[in-house]
Amino acid sequence: METRRLTLLGRLAVVACVPYLALKLLWVLGFDIGVVDNHRIGRAAWITANVVTFLLDAVAAVVAHTLTRPAGRRTPAWLLAFPLWMASGLLIPLMTGLVGGSVTALVTGARNPLSAGDFLAPWVFGVVYGGFAVEAVTLLGAFALYAHQRWGGLLRRPLRALPDTGTRAVQRIFLLPAAVLLAALGTVHILWGAGSPLGVAAPDVAARTVISSASDWAAGLLSLAGAAGLLLLVLPGPLPRLRVRTPLVLAWSGSAAAFACGGCLWLGQAVADGLSPGASAVPEGLPGLVGALELCAGLTVLCAGAFALCELTAATRSAPAAADGHPAPATAHAPESDATPASRPAARECATADDR
Repeated sequence: METRRLTLLGRLAVVACVPYLALKLLWVLGFDIGVVDNHRIGRAAWITANVVTFLLDAVAAVVAHTLTRPAGRRTPAWLLAFPLWMASGLLIPLMTGLVGGSVTALVTGARNPLSAGDFLAPWVFGVVYGGFAVEAVTLLGAFALYAHQRWGGLLRRPLRALPDTGTRAVQRIFLLPAAVLLAALGTVHILWGAGSPLGVAAPDVAARTVISSASDWAAGLLSLAGAAGLLLLVLPGPLPRLRVRTPLVLAWSGSAAAFACGGCLWLGQAVADGLSPGASAVPEGLPGLVGALELCAGLTVLCAGAFALCELTAATRSAPAAADGHPAPATAHAPESDATPASRPAARECATADDR
């Protein structure tokens, strides 16, 4: 049943990518369907942006298809985890900010920039963001089922049962400052979402909309959630019985959102400034600093998380056997008796060499 659900969700995710890919391809080829003002952005920048976003969604479609195939269980974990981490960081804040801003505009009567039609026709936003909404639910849902099948034994463990791997102390040295940084950045985003002009230029304050405010709220709350998840993973003392999957989801979503929607956007703006002397794509003042720090925080979590998962899967593989070759007895603080028979193969597959 779980495999059938995974296959269905993966195939729906592939289908959800098709309208966006078709629209982007038409724009790259010069068919400006749905574009009201095609002089707002230079042609070279327009084509480059559409090619990049086309490739990103194409990768998402390929990953969704891979999740549905039997060979997906043998695919190296990093080859799927990294693009899905990036997809989480793009889709979760995008959809939460969009839904929150649209609902706010509907309730308060504020102007919704998506329905203005001054750059793109309103139906374009319906096609694009409707596809993103379906893609977010199906792609991330398929990955949740995939992760349960492949690493279920590790994800169901209580935090106190995590093995003390060789670099655990070093990971704390890097992840604790990253958690504090994410919390600080999240607080700044929440202040901006509440209307504070802290460190923001006056023209940017005047250009705020309900969508941008809701996006700041979403980014702030996700960063705070990521900080809480990281703290629980590296310092499990307060909640030792909590399953690993809960703080891992928080850390995964929060760090991915900071990296993908904040850090990578800042990096793209910095590259654009470097390629076009005299341009000023990077925001000045505090917004530019926040983007750079989000990039640093996301990279820190990405590198530390990669080392941690490699060590955890290696420890899981070696744990069943004692030094004399006989199976080691189960520890009292890490019971697995609540696992169903269907989940035991997944626990064993958690210890394969491919998980590295």
